[in-house]
Amino acid sequence: MTRLVSLAALAGALVAVVLGFLTFGAQATAAPDGVPVAVAGPPELAQRIAAHGGGQLAWTVTTPAEARRLLADKKVYGVLELGSPATVVTSGAVNPAGTQVAQQALTAGAAALGGPPKQEVLHPASAAGRTAPLAASALAWIGALVAGLALTQLAKRTGRTIGAGARFLQVVGAGVLVTAVVAGFFALWDSALPLDAGVLGFVFLAATAFAALQAGLLRLLGLRAMAVLGPLYLVAPAVAGQVPELLNPAYRTLLWSWTPFRFSAEGLRSLLQGVPDAPDVTTGLWVLGALLVAGLLVVLWPGRSARQEAEPHLPDRVVEVGVH
Repeated sequence: MTRLVSLAALAGALVAVVLGFLTFGAQATAAPDGVPVAVAGPPELAQRIAAHGGGQLAWTVTTPAEARRLLADKKVYGVLELGSPATVVTSGAVNPAGTQVAQQALTAGAAALGGPPKQEVLHPASAAGRTAPLAASALAWIGALVAGLALTQLAKRTGRTIGAGARFLQVVGAGVLVTAVVAGFFALWDSALPLDAGVLGFVFLAATAFAALQAGLLRLLGLRAMAVLGPLYLVAPAVAGQVPELLNPAYRTLLWSWTPFRFSAEGLRSLLQGVPDAPDVTTGLWVLGALLVAGLLVVLWPGRSARQEAEPHLPDRVVEVGVH
């Protein structure tokens, strides 16, 4: 019994270590590193400003029109337009974490030139608009996960085998219902948030992609898949809610670069703020579409029992056997 107690305590400690690295560690080590910003104005003055900021900022010296195009494409998080007074331009379609850092740095730089700058926000976002993209992604993941887990447990208790058709219906059903839930929350949080075909279609794609991925892993691993799917949900707020330039390089490479939440959250952020042609919308469609196809292939691929059921059975008959 002492050995079992020791193993149980060790397992708990290992889980705490893993979750500490995946969640709180990302937040505790967050610091600006190469945050992309742009400065537009007389070249000599713009170059002088760009020489400041150290490694925390990555300056792009360009024209006002090009700087705003970079901001629309989310290649920079803020723009400093030199003038009398200077203007700091940000966008509500950019991740709020990146916008906050860029705005503070650009405001300080403009103030050093001789006075507080004007503030201009493209595609302004409400508090709900800033929260909704990541919230919708997390709700889609956990809602689909509970649906898949419930189906697995109910089938286990009743002794039934979950067929490909049942898993497919669960994926589609979870996608429809989770999309309805998210739409309801959007309407409750801020009635000004758009609920058009683009937004709802993107949420439905994310929910069904997550459900298909989870259903595929549950089919392959059973309840052991929860060791992967559960911690992924905890990663969402800590990693996907940040821009990569604020994360420790290790978290940026090992977690942020591939976590599915960031593709759904950033694509949905652009759609909610009326920027449907933003590059992250296209990227989100491709990535989520690939997850959906891959998950459905695993879900619908016939297993051994399904292939046996599909094979024709020989009719029962008596076979005479002669012994010589």
